[in-house]
Amino acid sequence: MKEALIQQFTELYQKEPAATYFTPGRVNLIGEHIDYNGGLVLPAAITLGTTLCIAPNEDNVFRFMSLNLPDSHTITVSSSYQKDSNAWFNYPLGIINQLTLEGKKISGFDFLFHGNIPVSSGLSSSASIEVLTAFALNDFLDLDYSRLELVQMGQKVENEFIGVNSGIMDQFAVAFGEKDHAILLNCDTLKHIMVDCQLGNYKLAIINTNKSRKLEESKYNERVEECNQALQALNQEITLHNLCELTAEKFALHKHLITDPIILNRATHVVTENDRVNFASKALNEQDLETFGRLMYASHQSLKELYEVSGKELDTIVEFCQEYPNVIGARMTGAGFGGCAIALLEKGYEEDFTAKLNAYYVERVGYEAAVYISEIGDGARKI
Repeated sequence: MKEALIQQFTELYQKEPAATYFTPGRVNLIGEHIDYNGGLVLPAAITLGTTLCIAPNEDNVFRFMSLNLPDSHTITVSSSYQKDSNAWFNYPLGIINQLTLEGKKISGFDFLFHGNIPVSSGLSSSASIEVLTAFALNDFLDLDYSRLELVQMGQKVENEFIGVNSGIMDQFAVAFGEKDHAILLNCDTLKHIMVDCQLGNYKLAIINTNKSRKLEESKYNERVEECNQALQALNQEITLHNLCELTAEKFALHKHLITDPIILNRATHVVTENDRVNFASKALNEQDLETFGRLMYASHQSLKELYEVSGKELDTIVEFCQEYPNVIGARMTGAGFGGCAIALLEKGYEEDFTAKLNAYYVERVGYEAAVYISEIGDGARKI
Protein backbone atom coordinates (compact mmCIF):
# COMPACT_ATOMS: atom_id res chain seq x y z
CA MET A 1 0.00 0.00 0.00
CA LYS A 2 2.86 2.38 0.77
CA GLU A 3 4.15 2.49 -2.81
CA ALA A 4 0.68 3.02 -4.28
CA LEU A 5 -0.04 5.83 -1.80
CA ILE A 6 3.27 7.53 -2.59
CA GLN A 7 2.42 7.39 -6.29
CA GLN A 8 -1.03 8.86 -5.67
CA PHE A 9 0.44 11.61 -3.47
CA THR A 10 2.95 12.48 -6.21
CA GLU A 11 0.22 12.70 -8.83
CA LEU A 12 -2.14 14.76 -6.65
CA TYR A 13 0.39 17.20 -5.21
CA GLN A 14 2.98 17.20 -7.99
CA LYS A 15 5.77 16.32 -5.58
CA GLU A 16 6.94 13.32 -3.60
CA PRO A 17 5.93 12.91 0.06
CA ALA A 18 8.55 13.69 2.67
CA ALA A 19 7.55 10.79 4.93
CA THR A 20 5.00 7.97 5.32
CA TYR A 21 3.41 6.67 8.53
CA PHE A 22 0.96 3.96 9.60
CA THR A 23 -1.34 3.58 12.61
CA PRO A 24 -3.63 0.56 13.07
CA GLY A 25 -7.20 0.27 14.20
CA ARG A 26 -8.01 -1.79 17.28
CA VAL A 27 -10.39 -4.33 18.67
CA ASN A 28 -11.21 -4.51 22.32
CA LEU A 29 -11.09 -8.18 23.18
CA ILE A 30 -13.11 -7.63 26.35
CA GLY A 31 -13.90 -4.80 28.76
CA GLU A 32 -16.50 -2.60 27.08
CA HIS A 33 -17.81 0.77 28.25
CA ILE A 34 -15.59 0.75 31.30
CA ASP A 35 -12.69 2.83 30.01
CA TYR A 36 -14.47 6.05 31.01
CA ASN A 37 -15.31 4.41 34.35
CA GLY A 38 -11.64 3.95 35.27
CA GLY A 39 -11.65 0.21 34.66
CA LEU A 40 -9.56 -2.46 33.01
CA VAL A 41 -9.72 -3.08 29.27
CA LEU A 42 -7.99 -5.60 27.02
CA PRO A 43 -7.57 -4.09 23.55
CA ALA A 44 -5.23 -5.15 20.77
CA ALA A 45 -4.01 -3.40 17.64
CA ILE A 46 -5.06 -5.07 14.38
CA THR A 47 -3.45 -5.20 10.95
CA LEU A 48 -6.13 -2.99 9.38
CA GLY A 49 -5.25 0.68 9.70
CA THR A 50 -4.54 4.09 8.21
CA THR A 51 -1.54 5.15 6.15
CA LEU A 52 -0.48 8.79 5.74
CA CYS A 53 1.89 10.53 3.36
CA ILE A 54 2.90 14.09 4.29
CA ALA A 55 5.00 16.90 2.89
CA PRO A 56 5.40 20.52 3.98
CA ASN A 57 4.26 23.27 1.62
CA GLU A 58 5.07 26.95 1.31
CA ASP A 59 1.47 28.00 0.66
CA ASN A 60 0.53 28.55 4.32
CA VAL A 61 -2.33 26.04 4.08
CA PHE A 62 -3.21 22.56 5.20
CA ARG A 63 -4.57 20.32 2.46
CA PHE A 64 -6.42 17.20 3.56
CA MET A 65 -7.14 14.47 1.02
CA SER A 66 -8.08 10.80 1.37
CA LEU A 67 -8.29 7.94 -1.09
CA ASN A 68 -11.14 6.25 0.76
CA LEU A 69 -13.10 9.11 2.37
CA PRO A 70 -15.16 11.76 0.56
CA ASP A 71 -14.32 15.43 0.28
CA SER A 72 -11.00 17.20 0.40
CA HIS A 73 -10.38 20.29 2.44
CA THR A 74 -7.97 23.21 2.38
CA ILE A 75 -7.61 25.53 5.35
CA THR A 76 -5.32 28.50 5.92
CA VAL A 77 -2.80 28.30 8.75
CA SER A 78 -4.25 30.14 11.75
CA SER A 79 -3.84 30.62 15.50
CA SER A 80 -6.77 28.24 16.17
CA TYR A 81 -9.27 26.11 14.25
CA GLN A 82 -12.94 25.19 14.51
CA LYS A 83 -14.69 21.89 13.89
CA ASP A 84 -16.27 21.78 10.44
CA SER A 85 -19.58 19.88 10.56
CA ASN A 86 -18.96 16.12 10.88
CA ALA A 87 -16.34 15.77 8.14
CA TRP A 88 -13.50 13.24 8.58
CA PHE A 89 -10.79 15.90 8.35
CA ASN A 90 -11.87 17.24 11.74
CA TYR A 91 -9.69 14.52 13.29
CA PRO A 92 -6.35 15.69 11.83
CA LEU A 93 -7.50 19.31 12.11
CA GLY A 94 -8.20 18.78 15.81
CA ILE A 95 -4.64 17.54 16.33
CA ILE A 96 -3.23 20.56 14.51
CA ASN A 97 -5.45 22.82 16.61
CA GLN A 98 -4.21 21.22 19.83
CA LEU A 99 -0.56 21.48 18.80
CA THR A 100 -1.11 25.13 17.89
CA LEU A 101 -2.79 25.87 21.22
CA GLU A 102 0.22 24.32 22.95
CA GLY A 103 2.49 26.80 21.22
CA LYS A 104 3.85 24.62 18.42
CA LYS A 105 4.31 26.39 15.10
CA ILE A 106 2.74 24.15 12.46
CA SER A 107 3.18 25.67 9.01
CA GLY A 108 1.55 24.39 5.85
CA PHE A 109 1.36 20.67 5.11
CA ASP A 110 -0.10 18.46 2.43
CA PHE A 111 -1.72 15.26 3.72
CA LEU A 112 -2.91 12.16 1.89
CA PHE A 113 -4.64 9.47 3.96
CA HIS A 114 -5.71 5.97 3.05
CA GLY A 115 -7.45 3.60 5.44
CA ASN A 116 -8.82 0.08 5.17
CA ILE A 117 -10.64 0.23 8.53
CA PRO A 118 -14.41 0.24 7.94
CA VAL A 119 -15.56 3.72 8.97
CA SER A 120 -18.03 4.04 11.88
CA SER A 121 -17.59 0.35 12.61
CA GLY A 122 -16.21 0.41 16.15
CA LEU A 123 -12.63 -0.38 15.12
CA SER A 124 -11.32 3.07 16.02
CA SER A 125 -10.80 4.62 12.62
CA SER A 126 -11.04 8.03 14.30
CA ALA A 127 -8.41 7.24 16.93
CA SER A 128 -6.23 5.80 14.18
CA ILE A 129 -6.35 9.09 12.25
CA GLU A 130 -5.83 11.20 15.39
CA VAL A 131 -2.81 9.29 16.64
CA LEU A 132 -1.42 8.93 13.12
CA THR A 133 -1.52 12.70 12.55
CA ALA A 134 -0.03 13.45 15.96
CA PHE A 135 2.66 10.78 15.58
CA ALA A 136 3.59 11.97 12.08
CA LEU A 137 3.86 15.67 12.97
CA ASN A 138 5.70 14.89 16.19
CA ASP A 139 8.23 12.76 14.34
CA PHE A 140 8.64 14.97 11.28
CA LEU A 141 8.92 18.24 13.23
CA ASP A 142 10.90 16.80 16.17
CA LEU A 143 8.32 18.10 18.65
CA ASP A 144 9.56 15.74 21.38
CA TYR A 145 6.21 14.49 22.68
CA SER A 146 6.26 11.05 24.26
CA ARG A 147 4.00 8.33 22.87
CA LEU A 148 1.80 8.63 25.96
CA GLU A 149 1.48 12.39 25.49
CA LEU A 150 0.37 11.81 21.90
CA VAL A 151 -2.25 9.34 23.17
CA GLN A 152 -3.52 11.89 25.69
CA MET A 153 -3.61 14.54 22.97
CA GLY A 154 -5.74 12.27 20.78
CA GLN A 155 -8.21 11.72 23.60
CA LYS A 156 -8.37 15.46 24.33
CA VAL A 157 -9.18 16.13 20.68
CA GLU A 158 -11.89 13.44 20.71
CA ASN A 159 -13.45 14.88 23.87
CA GLU A 160 -13.13 18.62 23.29
CA PHE A 161 -12.81 19.19 19.54
CA ILE A 162 -14.97 16.33 18.22
CA GLY A 163 -17.34 16.26 21.20
CA VAL A 164 -17.39 12.58 22.19
CA ASN A 165 -16.85 11.83 25.90
CA SER A 166 -14.76 8.73 25.25
CA GLY A 167 -12.03 7.23 27.40
CA ILE A 168 -8.41 6.78 26.46
CA MET A 169 -8.46 3.12 25.40
CA ASP A 170 -8.71 3.59 21.63
CA GLN A 171 -5.82 6.01 21.28
CA PHE A 172 -3.71 3.98 23.72
CA ALA A 173 -4.25 0.72 21.85
CA VAL A 174 -3.41 2.05 18.39
CA ALA A 175 -0.28 3.77 19.71
CA PHE A 176 1.11 1.06 22.02
CA GLY A 177 -0.03 -2.15 20.29
CA GLU A 178 2.40 -5.01 19.83
CA LYS A 179 2.18 -8.01 17.53
CA ASP A 180 0.54 -11.06 19.16
CA HIS A 181 -0.11 -9.16 22.39
CA ALA A 182 -3.14 -7.59 23.99
CA ILE A 183 -2.81 -4.65 26.38
CA LEU A 184 -4.21 -5.01 29.90
CA LEU A 185 -4.75 -1.32 30.54
CA ASN A 186 -5.92 0.37 33.72
CA CYS A 187 -7.79 3.36 32.30
CA ASP A 188 -7.55 5.25 35.60
CA THR A 189 -3.79 5.01 36.22
CA LEU A 190 -2.73 4.16 32.62
CA LYS A 191 -0.58 1.37 34.01
CA HIS A 192 -0.50 -1.45 31.50
CA ILE A 193 0.81 -4.96 31.00
CA MET A 194 1.34 -6.68 27.67
CA VAL A 195 -0.57 -9.97 27.67
CA ASP A 196 0.57 -12.80 25.43
CA CYS A 197 -2.22 -13.37 22.93
CA GLN A 198 -1.31 -16.48 20.99
CA LEU A 199 -4.55 -17.68 19.45
CA GLY A 200 -3.22 -21.10 18.52
CA ASN A 201 -5.62 -22.89 16.19
CA TYR A 202 -7.96 -19.89 16.07
CA LYS A 203 -8.10 -16.63 14.18
CA LEU A 204 -9.71 -13.32 15.03
CA ALA A 205 -12.72 -12.77 12.81
CA ILE A 206 -14.02 -9.20 12.70
CA ILE A 207 -17.62 -8.99 11.52
CA ASN A 208 -18.88 -5.59 10.43
CA THR A 209 -22.66 -5.25 10.79
CA ASN A 210 -22.55 -2.63 8.02
CA LYS A 211 -24.78 -0.55 10.23
CA SER A 212 -22.70 2.53 10.85
CA ARG A 213 -23.09 4.75 13.86
CA LYS A 214 -21.74 8.13 14.84
CA LEU A 215 -21.03 8.26 18.54
CA GLU A 216 -21.86 11.92 18.92
CA GLU A 217 -25.32 11.13 17.53
CA SER A 218 -25.81 7.98 19.58
CA LYS A 219 -26.57 7.23 23.20
CA TYR A 220 -22.86 7.03 24.07
CA ASN A 221 -22.77 10.30 25.98
CA GLU A 222 -26.04 9.28 27.67
CA ARG A 223 -24.36 6.14 29.03
CA VAL A 224 -21.49 8.23 30.38
CA GLU A 225 -24.00 10.42 32.23
CA GLU A 226 -25.88 7.39 33.58
CA CYS A 227 -22.66 6.06 35.06
CA ASN A 228 -22.03 9.45 36.64
CA GLN A 229 -25.49 9.24 38.24
CA ALA A 230 -24.65 5.80 39.66
CA LEU A 231 -21.40 7.17 41.06
CA GLN A 232 -23.18 10.08 42.73
CA ALA A 233 -25.69 7.74 44.34
CA LEU A 234 -23.00 5.44 45.71
CA ASN A 235 -21.02 8.39 47.03
CA GLN A 236 -23.80 9.05 49.53
CA GLU A 237 -22.18 6.37 51.74
CA ILE A 238 -18.72 5.69 50.31
CA THR A 239 -16.09 7.71 48.49
CA LEU A 240 -15.38 6.65 44.91
CA HIS A 241 -13.60 8.40 42.06
CA ASN A 242 -14.99 5.95 39.53
CA LEU A 243 -17.23 2.89 39.42
CA CYS A 244 -14.43 0.44 38.73
CA GLU A 245 -12.94 1.00 42.16
CA LEU A 246 -15.75 -1.29 43.33
CA THR A 247 -15.31 -5.01 43.73
CA ALA A 248 -18.40 -7.14 43.15
CA GLU A 249 -18.61 -7.75 46.90
CA LYS A 250 -18.44 -4.08 47.82
CA PHE A 251 -20.94 -3.21 45.10
CA ALA A 252 -23.39 -5.75 46.54
CA LEU A 253 -23.21 -4.00 49.91
CA HIS A 254 -24.00 -0.55 48.54
CA LYS A 255 -26.05 -1.00 45.37
CA HIS A 256 -29.27 -0.32 47.32
CA LEU A 257 -28.29 3.36 47.07
CA ILE A 258 -29.05 3.27 43.33
CA THR A 259 -32.85 3.42 43.27
CA ASP A 260 -33.34 3.79 39.50
CA PRO A 261 -33.37 0.26 38.01
CA ILE A 262 -31.88 1.42 34.71
CA ILE A 263 -28.98 3.17 36.44
CA LEU A 264 -28.48 0.04 38.58
CA ASN A 265 -28.23 -2.07 35.43
CA ARG A 266 -25.58 0.24 34.00
CA ALA A 267 -23.49 0.07 37.17
CA THR A 268 -23.89 -3.71 37.43
CA HIS A 269 -22.51 -4.13 33.93
CA VAL A 270 -19.52 -1.91 34.68
CA VAL A 271 -18.55 -3.76 37.86
CA THR A 272 -19.00 -7.27 36.45
CA GLU A 273 -17.32 -6.42 33.14
CA ASN A 274 -14.27 -5.16 35.01
CA ASP A 275 -14.05 -8.54 36.74
CA ARG A 276 -14.36 -10.33 33.40
CA VAL A 277 -11.29 -8.50 32.10
CA ASN A 278 -9.19 -9.87 34.95
CA PHE A 279 -10.47 -13.40 34.34
CA ALA A 280 -9.92 -13.05 30.57
CA SER A 281 -6.34 -11.85 30.98
CA LYS A 282 -5.58 -14.82 33.21
CA ALA A 283 -7.17 -17.19 30.67
CA LEU A 284 -5.07 -15.78 27.82
CA ASN A 285 -1.87 -16.05 29.86
CA GLU A 286 -2.72 -19.70 30.46
CA GLN A 287 -3.72 -20.16 26.78
CA ASP A 288 -7.16 -21.25 27.98
CA LEU A 289 -9.09 -20.06 24.95
CA GLU A 290 -12.24 -21.99 25.87
CA THR A 291 -12.61 -19.97 29.08
CA PHE A 292 -11.75 -16.79 27.24
CA GLY A 293 -14.48 -17.54 24.71
CA ARG A 294 -17.10 -18.09 27.43
CA LEU A 295 -16.16 -14.73 28.94
CA MET A 296 -16.66 -13.09 25.54
CA TYR A 297 -20.21 -14.44 25.34
CA ALA A 298 -20.93 -13.31 28.91
CA SER A 299 -19.65 -9.83 28.10
CA HIS A 300 -21.96 -9.56 25.12
CA GLN A 301 -24.97 -10.69 27.15
CA SER A 302 -24.28 -8.00 29.74
CA LEU A 303 -23.85 -5.32 27.08
CA LYS A 304 -27.12 -6.43 25.50
CA GLU A 305 -29.28 -6.76 28.61
CA LEU A 306 -27.79 -4.43 31.23
CA TYR A 307 -26.05 -1.72 29.24
CA GLU A 308 -28.34 -1.82 26.19
CA VAL A 309 -25.75 -0.83 23.61
CA SER A 310 -26.10 -3.80 21.28
CA GLY A 311 -28.92 -4.13 18.74
CA LYS A 312 -30.49 -6.54 16.31
CA GLU A 313 -27.49 -6.63 13.96
CA LEU A 314 -24.84 -7.36 16.60
CA ASP A 315 -27.10 -9.81 18.42
CA THR A 316 -27.78 -11.69 15.19
CA ILE A 317 -24.05 -12.16 14.61
CA VAL A 318 -23.41 -13.39 18.15
CA GLU A 319 -26.44 -15.73 18.02
CA PHE A 320 -25.06 -17.29 14.83
CA CYS A 321 -21.62 -17.68 16.41
CA GLN A 322 -23.14 -19.50 19.38
CA GLU A 323 -24.66 -22.02 16.97
CA TYR A 324 -21.59 -22.37 14.73
CA PRO A 325 -19.48 -25.26 16.08
CA ASN A 326 -16.09 -23.82 15.11
CA VAL A 327 -16.47 -20.55 17.02
CA ILE A 328 -15.62 -20.63 20.73
CA GLY A 329 -16.44 -17.03 21.64
CA ALA A 330 -17.97 -13.86 20.20
CA ARG A 331 -19.10 -10.43 21.33
CA MET A 332 -19.71 -6.92 20.12
CA THR A 333 -16.58 -4.77 20.24
CA GLY A 334 -16.37 -1.01 20.52
CA ALA A 335 -19.14 1.30 21.62
CA GLY A 336 -21.95 -0.69 20.00
CA PHE A 337 -25.04 0.86 18.39
CA GLY A 338 -23.95 -0.97 15.23
CA GLY A 339 -20.31 -1.37 14.29
CA CYS A 340 -18.51 -4.68 14.66
CA ALA A 341 -18.48 -7.96 16.51
CA ILE A 342 -15.45 -10.22 16.95
CA ALA A 343 -15.24 -14.01 17.08
CA LEU A 344 -12.60 -16.64 17.78
CA LEU A 345 -12.89 -18.82 14.68
CA GLU A 346 -11.08 -22.10 14.13
CA LYS A 347 -8.55 -21.92 11.30
CA GLY A 348 -9.66 -23.41 8.00
CA TYR A 349 -13.31 -22.42 8.38
CA GLU A 350 -13.05 -18.81 7.18
CA GLU A 351 -14.94 -19.26 3.90
CA ASP A 352 -17.59 -21.57 5.36
CA PHE A 353 -18.14 -19.22 8.31
CA THR A 354 -18.48 -16.17 6.06
CA ALA A 355 -20.96 -17.82 3.71
CA LYS A 356 -23.17 -19.32 6.41
CA LEU A 357 -23.06 -16.20 8.58
CA ASN A 358 -24.18 -14.02 5.71
CA ALA A 359 -27.05 -16.34 4.78
CA TYR A 360 -28.22 -16.23 8.41
CA TYR A 361 -27.67 -12.46 8.65
CA VAL A 362 -29.40 -11.54 5.39
CA GLU A 363 -32.46 -13.60 6.34
CA ARG A 364 -32.83 -11.71 9.62
CA VAL A 365 -31.40 -8.26 8.88
CA GLY A 366 -31.93 -7.83 5.15
CA TYR A 367 -28.39 -7.13 3.94
CA GLU A 368 -24.93 -8.68 4.21
CA ALA A 369 -22.33 -8.26 6.90
CA ALA A 370 -18.61 -8.06 6.05
CA VAL A 371 -16.07 -10.46 7.53
CA TYR A 372 -12.38 -9.60 7.96
CA ILE A 373 -9.76 -12.03 9.20
CA SER A 374 -7.12 -10.09 11.09
CA GLU A 375 -3.97 -10.66 13.04
CA ILE A 376 -2.89 -8.73 16.11
CA GLY A 377 -0.30 -6.21 14.98
CA ASP A 378 1.99 -3.35 15.98
CA GLY A 379 1.05 0.21 16.88
CA ALA A 380 1.84 3.61 15.31
CA ARG A 381 5.06 3.74 13.32
CA LYS A 382 6.97 5.32 10.46
CA ILE A 383 7.13 3.09 7.40
